[in-house]
Amino acid sequence: MYFQRTVKKEISCKSVGLHSGRKVTMVIRPAGIDHGIVFVRKDLPGDNSIRANVHNVIDTTLATTIGFNGATLSTIEHLMSAFSGMGVDNAVIEVDAPELPIMDGSAKPFVDLLKSVGTKLQNSVKKLLVIKKKVSVSDGGGTAMFLPSPEFQITYNIEFKHKAIGYQSYHMKFSDVLYEREIAPARTFGFLSDVEYLQAKGLALGGSLKNAIILDGDRVINKEGLRFQDEFVRHKILDSIGDLSLLGVPIIGHFVASKSGHHLNHMLLKEVLARQECWILVNDFRKEELPGSTEKLRIPSFRILDSAPASSWAV
Repeated sequence: MYFQRTVKKEISCKSVGLHSGRKVTMVIRPAGIDHGIVFVRKDLPGDNSIRANVHNVIDTTLATTIGFNGATLSTIEHLMSAFSGMGVDNAVIEVDAPELPIMDGSAKPFVDLLKSVGTKLQNSVKKLLVIKKKVSVSDGGGTAMFLPSPEFQITYNIEFKHKAIGYQSYHMKFSDVLYEREIAPARTFGFLSDVEYLQAKGLALGGSLKNAIILDGDRVINKEGLRFQDEFVRHKILDSIGDLSLLGVPIIGHFVASKSGHHLNHMLLKEVLARQECWILVNDFRKEELPGSTEKLRIPSFRILDSAPASSWAV
């Protein structure tokens, strides 16, 4: 059966915030069945819990920001991607700043943290949202859609005029093994001129070659180069997995995106919720078939994460 999961025990990390440039401490704690992913702003007085879901998204400029009752939290997509990619459904995350730590600009440090403590199964099955009919959105420059599929898969393409990027396309049939190896290490990226402009405006003060791929002219200026030749499109997939997880349940369907981003991903989730005839929720997977087909649903299997030495992520 496809059971819910939480972390086995508390784990913490510290790194700079992308925009403030200040140190941010984050603690991840286990949570009960059907709790979901809930963030708590410990630097603010009172109860400042913010549930990670599509209804609480308040901004998608440069990053995904959630908010509730006046408390906000930005740059959640990399941690949410790691939770989704490794099958974690329930957790409480305490943070002492208005943004999450950027770490190295990818989801790998968060995956490493989860692996260092492992996860545990909980005595309740996951629900799955199964796409029955096409759901699509566009914003003039890009498109994002879900198509029916017996399993969760992603096809993504991007195109930039920069010589180091150009046109890139990537397709994956989701598994936690593939996510950890091929997607989680892909770092965020930006252009030097944009970074300089943002920093002049008091933003991206924590952005550096330690936590992003920086492009200038026709080259990547990071001395170590790229982790993958197509690291740029892989990072877009990483972001999308985090954004799509805000639906609150795993999705069985084919996510197809072209020149998408946080805003379009959020638009797609809202369109899905508005088009209830295009999906069904299931939790008895042994009997379920793809609607309109005799093909059985193929449910992602997640490993019980083995304990491993904790990585040092205090940068």
